[in-house]
Amino acid sequence: MALDERKLEVLRAIVEDYVATQEPVGSKALVERHNLRVSPATVRNDMAVLEEEGYIRQPHTSAGRVPTDAGYRLFVDKLSRVKPLSPAERRAIERFLIGAIDLDDVVHRTVRLLAQLTRQVAVVQYPSLSRASVRHFELVPISTTRLMVVMIAETGRVEQRLVDLPGPILADDVTELRQRINEKLVGKRLVDTPPLVLALVEESVPSLRPPMTALSTVLLETLVERAEERIALAGTANLARGGLLDFQGSLRPILEALEEEVILLKLFGEVEPSMTRVRIGDENEIEDLRSASIVATGYGPGSIVVGGMGVLGPTRMDYPGNIATVRAVARYVGDLLGQS
Repeated sequence: MALDERKLEVLRAIVEDYVATQEPVGSKALVERHNLRVSPATVRNDMAVLEEEGYIRQPHTSAGRVPTDAGYRLFVDKLSRVKPLSPAERRAIERFLIGAIDLDDVVHRTVRLLAQLTRQVAVVQYPSLSRASVRHFELVPISTTRLMVVMIAETGRVEQRLVDLPGPILADDVTELRQRINEKLVGKRLVDTPPLVLALVEESVPSLRPPMTALSTVLLETLVERAEERIALAGTANLARGGLLDFQGSLRPILEALEEEVILLKLFGEVEPSMTRVRIGDENEIEDLRSASIVATGYGPGSIVVGGMGVLGPTRMDYPGNIATVRAVARYVGDLLGQS
Protein backbone atom coordinates (compact mmCIF):
# COMPACT_ATOMS: atom_id res chain seq x y z
CA MET A 1 0.00 0.00 0.00
CA ALA A 2 1.07 3.59 -0.60
CA LEU A 3 2.03 5.41 2.56
CA ASP A 4 0.35 8.74 3.32
CA GLU A 5 2.31 11.87 4.25
CA ARG A 6 1.93 11.33 8.01
CA LYS A 7 3.30 7.79 7.93
CA LEU A 8 6.21 8.99 5.79
CA GLU A 9 6.89 11.73 8.39
CA VAL A 10 6.83 9.08 11.14
CA LEU A 11 9.32 6.97 9.19
CA ARG A 12 11.57 10.00 8.64
CA ALA A 13 11.48 10.74 12.39
CA ILE A 14 12.31 7.10 13.27
CA VAL A 15 15.31 7.04 10.91
CA GLU A 16 16.64 10.40 12.12
CA ASP A 17 16.24 9.50 15.81
CA TYR A 18 17.75 6.04 15.46
CA VAL A 19 20.76 7.37 13.53
CA ALA A 20 21.27 10.08 16.19
CA THR A 21 20.72 7.98 19.34
CA GLN A 22 21.57 4.37 18.32
CA GLU A 23 18.53 3.41 20.42
CA PRO A 24 15.29 1.80 19.14
CA VAL A 25 12.62 4.50 18.85
CA GLY A 26 9.24 4.45 20.65
CA SER A 27 6.04 6.34 19.86
CA LYS A 28 6.18 8.49 23.02
CA ALA A 29 9.70 9.70 22.20
CA LEU A 30 8.67 10.50 18.62
CA VAL A 31 5.77 12.67 19.75
CA GLU A 32 7.97 14.47 22.29
CA ARG A 33 10.86 15.11 19.87
CA HIS A 34 9.03 15.83 16.62
CA ASN A 35 6.19 18.13 15.71
CA LEU A 36 3.95 15.32 14.42
CA ARG A 37 0.73 17.01 15.70
CA VAL A 38 -0.91 13.66 16.61
CA SER A 39 -1.21 11.51 19.74
CA PRO A 40 1.15 8.67 20.70
CA ALA A 41 -1.71 6.23 19.97
CA THR A 42 -1.98 7.48 16.38
CA VAL A 43 1.80 7.23 15.98
CA ARG A 44 1.66 3.65 17.34
CA ASN A 45 -0.94 2.78 14.68
CA ASP A 46 1.23 4.36 11.97
CA MET A 47 4.23 2.40 13.26
CA ALA A 48 2.21 -0.82 13.12
CA VAL A 49 1.47 -0.14 9.42
CA LEU A 50 5.14 0.70 8.73
CA GLU A 51 6.17 -2.55 10.41
CA GLU A 52 3.62 -4.56 8.46
CA GLU A 53 4.90 -3.02 5.23
CA GLY A 54 8.49 -3.95 6.12
CA TYR A 55 9.92 -0.44 6.69
CA ILE A 56 10.63 -0.82 10.42
CA ARG A 57 11.12 -3.76 12.78
CA GLN A 58 11.19 -4.52 16.49
CA PRO A 59 14.69 -5.77 17.41
CA HIS A 60 13.48 -7.39 20.65
CA THR A 61 10.37 -7.41 22.82
CA SER A 62 9.45 -4.31 24.82
CA ALA A 63 11.76 -2.21 22.62
CA GLY A 64 10.99 0.57 20.20
CA ARG A 65 11.41 0.16 16.47
CA VAL A 66 14.40 0.47 14.13
CA PRO A 67 14.40 1.00 10.34
CA THR A 68 14.89 -1.95 7.98
CA ASP A 69 16.95 -1.77 4.77
CA ALA A 70 13.69 -0.99 2.94
CA GLY A 71 12.98 1.82 5.40
CA TYR A 72 16.40 3.36 4.85
CA ARG A 73 15.97 3.03 1.06
CA LEU A 74 12.62 4.87 1.16
CA PHE A 75 14.22 7.51 3.40
CA VAL A 76 17.14 8.04 0.99
CA ASP A 77 14.98 8.07 -2.15
CA LYS A 78 12.03 10.14 -0.94
CA LEU A 79 12.38 11.63 2.49
CA SER A 80 15.91 12.83 3.06
CA ARG A 81 17.13 16.28 2.18
CA VAL A 82 20.84 16.45 1.36
CA LYS A 83 22.42 18.65 4.03
CA PRO A 84 24.41 21.52 2.54
CA LEU A 85 27.88 21.78 4.01
CA SER A 86 28.49 24.79 6.24
CA PRO A 87 30.91 27.51 5.02
CA ALA A 88 33.33 26.36 7.75
CA GLU A 89 33.22 22.75 6.45
CA ARG A 90 33.78 23.93 2.89
CA ARG A 91 36.74 26.07 3.94
CA ALA A 92 38.19 23.14 5.89
CA ILE A 93 37.97 20.86 2.82
CA GLU A 94 39.57 23.49 0.61
CA ARG A 95 42.40 24.26 3.06
CA PHE A 96 43.12 20.58 3.68
CA LEU A 97 43.31 19.63 0.01
CA ILE A 98 44.97 22.73 -1.40
CA GLY A 99 48.24 21.96 0.41
CA ALA A 100 48.73 18.67 -1.49
CA ILE A 101 52.12 18.45 -3.17
CA ASP A 102 51.46 15.65 -5.67
CA LEU A 103 48.88 13.09 -6.77
CA ASP A 104 49.69 10.59 -3.99
CA ASP A 105 49.32 13.38 -1.44
CA VAL A 106 45.93 14.38 -2.92
CA VAL A 107 44.66 10.79 -2.53
CA HIS A 108 45.99 10.38 1.03
CA ARG A 109 44.61 13.74 2.15
CA THR A 110 41.24 13.01 0.52
CA VAL A 111 40.75 9.63 2.18
CA ARG A 112 41.73 10.98 5.63
CA LEU A 113 39.45 13.98 5.20
CA LEU A 114 36.47 11.83 4.20
CA ALA A 115 36.97 9.55 7.21
CA GLN A 116 37.21 12.52 9.58
CA LEU A 117 34.17 14.37 8.19
CA THR A 118 31.83 11.37 7.96
CA ARG A 119 33.18 9.20 10.80
CA GLN A 120 32.89 6.21 8.47
CA VAL A 121 35.42 4.06 6.62
CA ALA A 122 36.61 6.13 3.64
CA VAL A 123 37.79 4.64 0.34
CA VAL A 124 39.45 6.50 -2.55
CA GLN A 125 40.53 4.88 -5.81
CA TYR A 126 43.75 6.29 -7.25
CA PRO A 127 43.10 7.96 -10.63
CA SER A 128 42.93 5.19 -13.19
CA LEU A 129 45.17 5.55 -16.25
CA SER A 130 42.70 3.46 -18.25
CA ARG A 131 40.12 6.28 -18.00
CA ALA A 132 42.55 9.15 -18.52
CA SER A 133 43.44 11.29 -21.51
CA VAL A 134 46.85 12.57 -22.58
CA ARG A 135 47.61 16.12 -21.44
CA HIS A 136 51.16 16.49 -22.76
CA PHE A 137 54.24 14.61 -23.95
CA GLU A 138 57.76 15.85 -23.32
CA LEU A 139 60.96 14.52 -24.88
CA VAL A 140 64.05 15.32 -22.82
CA PRO A 141 67.47 14.67 -24.46
CA ILE A 142 69.76 12.72 -22.11
CA SER A 143 72.46 12.30 -24.76
CA THR A 144 72.56 12.35 -28.58
CA THR A 145 71.26 8.74 -28.66
CA ARG A 146 69.01 8.65 -25.58
CA LEU A 147 65.76 10.47 -24.72
CA MET A 148 63.52 10.53 -21.69
CA VAL A 149 59.82 10.30 -22.61
CA VAL A 150 57.52 12.02 -20.08
CA MET A 151 53.77 11.49 -20.42
CA ILE A 152 51.44 13.66 -18.31
CA ALA A 153 47.83 12.46 -18.10
CA GLU A 154 44.79 14.66 -17.45
CA THR A 155 44.63 13.09 -13.99
CA GLY A 156 47.96 14.68 -13.11
CA ARG A 157 49.68 11.30 -13.21
CA VAL A 158 53.19 11.34 -14.69
CA GLU A 159 54.86 8.38 -16.45
CA GLN A 160 58.53 8.42 -17.47
CA ARG A 161 60.48 6.07 -19.75
CA LEU A 162 63.98 6.08 -21.29
CA VAL A 163 64.39 5.27 -24.97
CA ASP A 164 67.62 4.38 -26.77
CA LEU A 165 67.72 5.66 -30.34
CA PRO A 166 69.31 3.79 -33.28
CA GLY A 167 71.66 6.73 -33.94
CA PRO A 168 72.52 10.32 -32.91
CA ILE A 169 69.70 12.87 -33.21
CA LEU A 170 69.75 16.66 -33.68
CA ALA A 171 67.98 19.03 -31.27
CA ASP A 172 65.73 20.28 -34.12
CA ASP A 173 64.66 16.69 -34.84
CA VAL A 174 63.76 16.17 -31.16
CA THR A 175 61.59 19.30 -31.37
CA GLU A 176 59.93 17.95 -34.54
CA LEU A 177 59.23 14.56 -32.92
CA ARG A 178 57.81 16.21 -29.80
CA GLN A 179 55.50 18.40 -31.88
CA ARG A 180 54.21 15.51 -34.00
CA ILE A 181 53.57 13.28 -30.95
CA ASN A 182 51.65 16.03 -29.11
CA GLU A 183 49.60 16.97 -32.19
CA LYS A 184 48.57 13.34 -32.62
CA LEU A 185 47.97 12.25 -29.01
CA VAL A 186 47.07 15.21 -26.76
CA GLY A 187 43.43 15.06 -25.65
CA LYS A 188 43.04 11.42 -26.74
CA ARG A 189 42.04 8.72 -24.24
CA LEU A 190 44.88 6.36 -23.46
CA VAL A 191 42.83 3.36 -24.58
CA ASP A 192 42.38 4.95 -28.02
CA THR A 193 46.06 5.75 -28.67
CA PRO A 194 47.68 2.51 -30.04
CA PRO A 195 46.55 2.98 -33.68
CA LEU A 196 47.55 6.67 -33.48
CA VAL A 197 51.06 5.70 -32.34
CA LEU A 198 51.40 3.30 -35.29
CA ALA A 199 50.19 6.08 -37.60
CA LEU A 200 52.96 8.35 -36.24
CA VAL A 201 55.56 5.90 -37.58
CA GLU A 202 53.87 5.45 -40.95
CA GLU A 203 53.46 9.23 -41.45
CA SER A 204 57.06 10.12 -40.49
CA VAL A 205 59.45 11.44 -43.10
CA PRO A 206 62.17 8.84 -43.93
CA SER A 207 64.87 10.61 -41.89
CA LEU A 208 62.71 10.58 -38.72
CA ARG A 209 61.24 7.09 -39.14
CA PRO A 210 64.02 5.20 -37.25
CA PRO A 211 63.85 7.38 -34.08
CA MET A 212 60.02 7.48 -34.27
CA THR A 213 59.96 3.66 -34.52
CA ALA A 214 62.12 3.41 -31.38
CA LEU A 215 59.88 5.96 -29.66
CA SER A 216 56.69 4.16 -30.69
CA THR A 217 57.63 1.04 -28.72
CA VAL A 218 58.15 3.09 -25.56
CA LEU A 219 55.03 5.19 -26.24
CA LEU A 220 52.91 2.05 -26.44
CA GLU A 221 54.42 0.73 -23.20
CA THR A 222 53.71 4.07 -21.51
CA LEU A 223 50.18 4.42 -22.84
CA VAL A 224 48.90 0.85 -22.88
CA GLU A 225 50.56 -0.85 -19.93
CA ARG A 226 48.15 -0.57 -17.05
CA ALA A 227 49.66 0.30 -13.73
CA GLU A 228 47.96 -1.75 -11.04
CA GLU A 229 44.74 -0.13 -9.84
CA ARG A 230 45.17 1.04 -6.25
CA ILE A 231 42.89 1.93 -3.38
CA ALA A 232 43.49 4.12 -0.32
CA LEU A 233 41.60 3.34 2.89
CA ALA A 234 41.15 5.28 6.15
CA GLY A 235 38.94 5.30 9.22
CA THR A 236 38.57 1.55 9.78
CA ALA A 237 38.49 2.24 13.54
CA ASN A 238 35.21 4.14 12.99
CA LEU A 239 33.49 0.76 12.52
CA ALA A 240 33.84 0.13 16.27
CA ARG A 241 32.01 3.34 17.22
CA GLY A 242 28.53 1.96 16.54
CA GLY A 243 25.83 0.32 18.61
CA LEU A 244 25.10 -3.34 19.31
CA LEU A 245 22.68 -3.63 16.39
CA ASP A 246 25.20 -2.38 13.80
CA PHE A 247 26.67 -5.03 11.44
CA GLN A 248 24.47 -7.71 13.02
CA GLY A 249 26.85 -7.85 15.96
CA SER A 250 30.00 -8.91 14.06
CA LEU A 251 32.68 -6.77 12.41
CA ARG A 252 34.74 -9.69 11.10
CA PRO A 253 32.99 -10.09 7.69
CA ILE A 254 33.25 -6.32 7.09
CA LEU A 255 36.96 -6.22 7.98
CA GLU A 256 37.68 -9.23 5.75
CA ALA A 257 35.89 -7.57 2.82
CA LEU A 258 37.89 -4.35 3.34
CA GLU A 259 41.11 -6.32 2.89
CA GLU A 260 40.10 -7.32 -0.66
CA GLU A 261 41.09 -4.59 -3.12
CA VAL A 262 39.14 -6.31 -5.90
CA ILE A 263 35.95 -5.94 -3.84
CA LEU A 264 36.66 -2.28 -3.04
CA LEU A 265 37.40 -1.48 -6.70
CA LYS A 266 34.09 -3.06 -7.68
CA LEU A 267 32.20 -1.06 -5.06
CA PHE A 268 33.90 2.32 -5.46
CA GLY A 269 35.60 2.19 -8.87
CA GLU A 270 32.58 1.52 -11.08
CA VAL A 271 30.69 4.77 -10.62
CA GLU A 272 29.15 6.77 -13.45
CA PRO A 273 29.93 10.48 -13.91
CA SER A 274 28.05 12.99 -11.68
CA MET A 275 26.15 10.20 -9.95
CA THR A 276 26.07 9.29 -6.27
CA ARG A 277 25.30 5.64 -5.66
CA VAL A 278 23.88 4.48 -2.34
CA ARG A 279 23.77 0.76 -1.59
CA ILE A 280 21.96 -0.25 1.59
CA GLY A 281 22.34 -3.57 3.40
CA ASP A 282 21.00 -6.45 1.30
CA GLU A 283 21.36 -4.39 -1.89
CA ASN A 284 25.09 -5.13 -1.74
CA GLU A 285 26.18 -7.97 -4.03
CA ILE A 286 29.02 -8.87 -1.65
CA GLU A 287 27.56 -11.12 1.02
CA ASP A 288 29.99 -9.95 3.74
CA LEU A 289 28.77 -6.38 3.29
CA ARG A 290 25.04 -7.00 3.61
CA SER A 291 24.97 -5.41 7.04
CA ALA A 292 26.67 -2.24 5.71
CA SER A 293 25.80 0.74 3.54
CA ILE A 294 27.97 2.38 0.90
CA VAL A 295 27.86 5.90 -0.52
CA ALA A 296 30.05 6.24 -3.63
CA THR A 297 30.63 8.73 -6.42
CA GLY A 298 33.09 9.33 -9.25
CA TYR A 299 35.59 12.17 -9.38
CA GLY A 300 37.80 13.81 -11.97
CA PRO A 301 38.53 17.04 -13.83
CA GLY A 302 35.41 18.50 -15.43
CA SER A 303 33.08 15.79 -16.73
CA ILE A 304 35.86 13.17 -16.91
CA VAL A 305 35.69 10.46 -14.24
CA VAL A 306 39.14 9.07 -13.39
CA GLY A 307 38.32 7.22 -10.16
CA GLY A 308 35.77 6.62 -7.44
CA MET A 309 35.51 7.53 -3.78
CA GLY A 310 33.07 7.15 -0.95
CA VAL A 311 32.34 5.83 2.51
CA LEU A 312 31.24 2.54 4.05
CA GLY A 313 29.52 2.18 7.40
CA PRO A 314 26.53 0.70 9.22
CA THR A 315 23.09 0.93 7.62
CA ARG A 316 22.37 3.27 10.54
CA MET A 317 24.33 6.14 8.99
CA ASP A 318 23.64 9.81 8.40
CA TYR A 319 22.74 9.46 4.72
CA PRO A 320 22.01 13.15 3.94
CA GLY A 321 25.25 14.29 5.63
CA ASN A 322 27.41 11.56 4.09
CA ILE A 323 26.01 12.04 0.58
CA ALA A 324 26.66 15.81 0.79
CA THR A 325 30.21 15.32 2.11
CA VAL A 326 31.19 12.68 -0.48
CA ARG A 327 29.83 14.86 -3.29
CA ALA A 328 31.58 18.00 -2.01
CA VAL A 329 34.96 16.32 -1.51
CA ALA A 330 34.73 14.67 -4.96
CA ARG A 331 33.99 18.08 -6.52
CA TYR A 332 36.96 19.73 -4.79
CA VAL A 333 39.32 16.91 -5.82
CA GLY A 334 38.07 17.15 -9.42
CA ASP A 335 38.71 20.91 -9.43
CA LEU A 336 42.18 20.31 -7.98
CA LEU A 337 43.04 17.77 -10.71
CA GLY A 338 41.74 20.16 -13.34
CA GLN A 339 44.09 22.90 -12.14
CA SER A 340 47.19 20.71 -11.75
